[in-house]
Amino acid sequence: MSKQKVKNPTGFIPVIKTLSKSIREYKKPSLLAPLFVAMEVVMECLIPFIMTVLLGAINYIAGADDTPSNLVVTIVNFLNPDGNYNMLNTILWFGLVLLGLAFLSLCFGALSGRFCAVASSGFAKNLRKDLFYKIQSFSFSNIDKFSTASLVTRLTTDVTNVEMSYMMIIRTAVRSPFMLIFSMVMAFTINSTMALIFLCTTPILATGLILIMRKAIPFFTRIFHKYDAMNESVEENIRGMRVVKSYVREDFEKEKFGKASENVKNDFTKAEKLIALNTPLMNFCVYAGLIAMYVLGSIIIINSGGDILDFTQLQSFMTYSFQMLMSLMMLSMIMVMIIMSTACAKRISEVLNEESSITSPENAVTFVKDGSIEFTDVNFKYSQKASKYALSDIDLVINSGETVGIIGSTGSSKTTLVQLIPRLYDTTDGEVKVAGVNVKDYDLDTLRNSVAMVLQKNVLFSGTIKENLRWGNKEATDEEIIEACKLAQADEFIQNFPEKYDHYIEQGGVNVSGGQKQRLCIARALLKKPKILILDDSTSAVDTKTDALIRKAFKDYIPDTTKIIIAQRIASVQDADKIIIMDGGTITAMGTHDELLKNNQVYQELYYSQNKVGDNNG
Repeated sequence: MSKQKVKNPTGFIPVIKTLSKSIREYKKPSLLAPLFVAMEVVMECLIPFIMTVLLGAINYIAGADDTPSNLVVTIVNFLNPDGNYNMLNTILWFGLVLLGLAFLSLCFGALSGRFCAVASSGFAKNLRKDLFYKIQSFSFSNIDKFSTASLVTRLTTDVTNVEMSYMMIIRTAVRSPFMLIFSMVMAFTINSTMALIFLCTTPILATGLILIMRKAIPFFTRIFHKYDAMNESVEENIRGMRVVKSYVREDFEKEKFGKASENVKNDFTKAEKLIALNTPLMNFCVYAGLIAMYVLGSIIIINSGGDILDFTQLQSFMTYSFQMLMSLMMLSMIMVMIIMSTACAKRISEVLNEESSITSPENAVTFVKDGSIEFTDVNFKYSQKASKYALSDIDLVINSGETVGIIGSTGSSKTTLVQLIPRLYDTTDGEVKVAGVNVKDYDLDTLRNSVAMVLQKNVLFSGTIKENLRWGNKEATDEEIIEACKLAQADEFIQNFPEKYDHYIEQGGVNVSGGQKQRLCIARALLKKPKILILDDSTSAVDTKTDALIRKAFKDYIPDTTKIIIAQRIASVQDADKIIIMDGGTITAMGTHDELLKNNQVYQELYYSQNKVGDNNG
């Protein structure tokens, strides 16, 4: 049985193809930049050649050279058609030509720089946009695969490195080979024997650079993974700064960050030591070539008496040699940048090539009739490799408009259960239906717009209260916003702010209390006018009186909306049409408050333990 060859999505060619899609409208400047670079190089290479011809013409007019080249004679005769050789006139004409070439070189260089800047910056902009848009399409499982810190690093540091590399590729990487080739060609026109010396050193240098590159790339790949870990440590520390300070753990966090930073430094040092070898290797090849050319050139001049090679030609040859030296130096710098950015390019390509594990099907259902929910033989685990199911043997029917309470110990997979309804995750086995339709058959936007979730740790974004609430419905009127806030018991505290609904919320909602944040998030969810409203322990930070008022408002004003309330307090769910008790990822009991209080020992213990302390635990 023959083995099928598997394509490597992170191989060099696939990575280039993936990233090149982000060039788009910047193809024109990406092509014009190298074109003008090539023209700039032609001008720079012509200048030493014209200088050689000028010196030959001066020697011929002055009578110092009896055997000038045919080109020199032709040009001198063209500039002096009357036969009276005028040295000043000849120098003037050559000076104007050289000045023109220098001016053209300047213009072509400026144009190449302009188009290069536009192309590289535009490419980076598109790359960030494509990455961000791709991440927006990811399911939770895709996000879990990469981690938040890693995605941030890829959007910032990795894109910047690729941008720098792209800028060097479309300009310097074109300029250096062109300069090398043109200088080599011009050197061959002067003396092919001496030009062969440089030609022989090139393979030695190329072989050394390839070996260095192969050794260094694995180090950079490892470095950027450690960058992810270091960024994750910083993000975690900043998010939990209040906890760090309250437990006086600053020294511990400093030590942890120091170790992560030290790991990055150690790998960078090893990689830089390898890359540093390219400079002495290049210098050895170049200067060995220069010494050989000086020695060989001097021997040729002495032995031939200047017939094969004269001192003027040797000077021009050395000018071309210097240009070749600079080209090799630039190529060396490019190789360093490419080595660093190769790992970044692969990491970016991984994200762009990642397909969301949850997508809308073809001919998707685009209307949700009601809020009825049905779980049939549902099993779920977060990873196919996981040995244990997070949910198992779930069979559940919820009628449209019902209020359902879910209670259970921490880790009993209450949140996991409700996340299957809007397809934040997909079932491993079995199916979940909303309004009698498998959730996998719905258009994702349609399904998720019909389901509103309010989490215990919901997020508010920087902006006014109105701007935050309009996340639920961007077309919501001021009257609708106020009504939703009244239902969520948020209007009262909002009216106490000087700017009221224009009160500015800091990033993460740090300038409002936990209870206020939860009520604003409930109001935001209500503005969606959902068929299904899920409250995942989202009234834990409000007192029992406010909690009761919120539940009463739900019952009176949105009776047709299916309401699922996950709570730790029995008081929050005791009026529900049915209460589900979960443990270890399974449903262990189900019934009304009275039924469970009569028949279920776990519910009884929880109820009586909470009643002992009354409502003060809210």
